[in-house]
Amino acid sequence: MIFGYARVSTKDQNLNRQIKELENFGCDRIYREKQSGKNFDRPVYKEMRSKLRFGDVLVIHDLSRFGRNKTEIKEEWEALIKEEIDIVVLNMPILDTRKYKELEGVGQLVSDLVLTLLSWMVDEERERIRAAQREGIEIAKKQGKFRGGIKKYYAGATGRDKVVYDKVVQLLELGTSVMDIHREVGISRNTIYSIQRELKKDLI
Repeated sequence: MIFGYARVSTKDQNLNRQIKELENFGCDRIYREKQSGKNFDRPVYKEMRSKLRFGDVLVIHDLSRFGRNKTEIKEEWEALIKEEIDIVVLNMPILDTRKYKELEGVGQLVSDLVLTLLSWMVDEERERIRAAQREGIEIAKKQGKFRGGIKKYYAGATGRDKVVYDKVVQLLELGTSVMDIHREVGISRNTIYSIQRELKKDLI
């Protein structure tokens, strides 16, 4: 039997494209799930997995449908192969284990290839997130909404921030401990240490 598995990470994402591909492939049964891919603790996947038997075929659109944890995915891939369940990854035709049944050693080569691809996939996803964060910061800066890296409490501050800064300076000059200043003023100890370092620089 040919099983299809379609997954998206959130409830507002659409499964239609994956399902259409699985139908076109000729899957006998298609399982659909809207669940994070951080691990295999997914009810629908577990139900499907319990029904997979020797000689069955599992079809997915791409490797990320399995998830984002490359160690667990590698272990799952190897478990499926050990149970002689074939795997077809539609967007990577080379990942079709049915092709390698008569070629000794090639199945292991494919498994090794899977791990390499998973490593690349995870790294690409990480870089994509970082790029998106950088772009978001740049947009926020242009809109004047980003405060990262900008000092709030310093000699040139204004308003309430200047009042807080002056109070911290006063307490430091009186020899009050950083912890006591933190409790009295309510700003982080790291910020107080930063002010303290700046004051020491001014004295040099």
